[in-house]
Amino acid sequence: MADTKREIERKYESEGAGLPDLTGVAEVATVLDRGTAELDATYYDTADLRLAASSVTLRRRTGGSDAGWHLKFPVAPGVRDEIRAPLSDDVPAELAALVRSRVRHAPLLPQVRLRSRRDVRHLLDADGRLLAEASEDTVHAERLTGDHRHAHWNEIEIELADDGDPAFLDRLEKRLRKAGLHPSGSASKLARALEETTPGKDPRRHAEPRPPVTAGDHVLAYVRAQRNTLVELDPAVRRDVEDSVHGMRVATRRLRAAFRAYRKVLDRTVTDPIGAELKWLAEELGAGRDQEVLAAHLTTALDDLPPALVTGPLRDRLHTWSAVRHEAARRRLTDALDSERHLALLDALDTLLADPPLRPAGTRAPKKVLTKAVRKELTRLTTLVDHALDLPPGPERDLALHEARKAAKRTRYAAEAAAPALGKRTERLIGSVKAVQTLLGDHHDSVMARAALHDLAERARAAGEDTFTYGLLYGREERRAERAERELPGLWAPVVRDTAL
Repeated sequence: MADTKREIERKYESEGAGLPDLTGVAEVATVLDRGTAELDATYYDTADLRLAASSVTLRRRTGGSDAGWHLKFPVAPGVRDEIRAPLSDDVPAELAALVRSRVRHAPLLPQVRLRSRRDVRHLLDADGRLLAEASEDTVHAERLTGDHRHAHWNEIEIELADDGDPAFLDRLEKRLRKAGLHPSGSASKLARALEETTPGKDPRRHAEPRPPVTAGDHVLAYVRAQRNTLVELDPAVRRDVEDSVHGMRVATRRLRAAFRAYRKVLDRTVTDPIGAELKWLAEELGAGRDQEVLAAHLTTALDDLPPALVTGPLRDRLHTWSAVRHEAARRRLTDALDSERHLALLDALDTLLADPPLRPAGTRAPKKVLTKAVRKELTRLTTLVDHALDLPPGPERDLALHEARKAAKRTRYAAEAAAPALGKRTERLIGSVKAVQTLLGDHHDSVMARAALHDLAERARAAGEDTFTYGLLYGREERRAERAERELPGLWAPVVRDTAL
């Protein structure tokens, strides 16, 4: 099975100078020579370098202490998550799955070979604790395609120890700069190898998109950002990274909202089928996400109760209920991400962006076109909120408030797409609508929590367990919904003020 390591490192170049003596610099008490390693790494990518274009690297490396397959995703400058798998001849299936959203059906082929002679030193503090690993690398790069160009260079790499303080690298860098070293111009060895073995323009670099001018430009910029989020979060969702499912689900909602709100900009005969597939993906994502939120809320609510009010094996029942549903949802979601249907959806989004189905309004100046679309969403939201507030408390009002919540999301996302063109007033509207959406979300969560508590209580009763605590929690959820309904008119007032957008 693959394991993950957070890698925080900095790379340096110098004009002939090697690694200076770092004893006594910052917290470094001892510099321990760990010998020399011979590393041989082959980097895999598609023929058009889709992984490199995303600053993702996939390599098979021998030599050193961590021989095997390494897949690296960028997190921040100088920070990457490295996912490892045992050495094998072919790309491990678990790593191939993590790059599927980027490579689709394109084969992963050897592109670059890097052979490095690495002199390793460990930087230790006064207690002998490892602070960082410093290495001097002599690198030979060979392009495995085209005319098989070669490149050579020397670099120094400082990698922070696990759980180390990144500020240590800042303090260390002052000494390195004084010794004549300067940060590398390339983010990774692979990036430098591609730069130095590609004649002319670096094929990984694409022309910067021009600033949005028309209404269509603004909508497409928003669509592109959400498409990128779907692709980038795919590996995190597969790895069950916290909030990744939520982030991907929000991206699907934003895309659907943009397609619906801007039907005067993009041809709905193209966007409607894509919207239907986005709805499918959102449902697959929601099966697990809703369960996670509900389980976390019920656990917190239970923890907030005085121990004397917790009767029966409620914690065990809640844990079992949550674990079983979570595992089933994970399997269902992984199957969805592995499906041809999901890849076809990503391909359809790419096709739309490559050849936008613009309607006449999409070629016009943005202010009037985008304002009209946002106003339409606001009008619909206003109708739904007014209707909900006119209803007496009960299931019918709960349903009406849920519909208003969905409309609030749609209004907010439509306004997000328009905000770069329409300015501060739209940004203020986004904040007001978000506050309403959050409140309505709390109300809906209370409805779902009551349904779950009722189900759990019935199971507990059938097993002969005490159900007092379930009823207590149910009552608290009722109060939670009542508070949300009382607060709604006050939060709604700023939205009404901004309807004159």
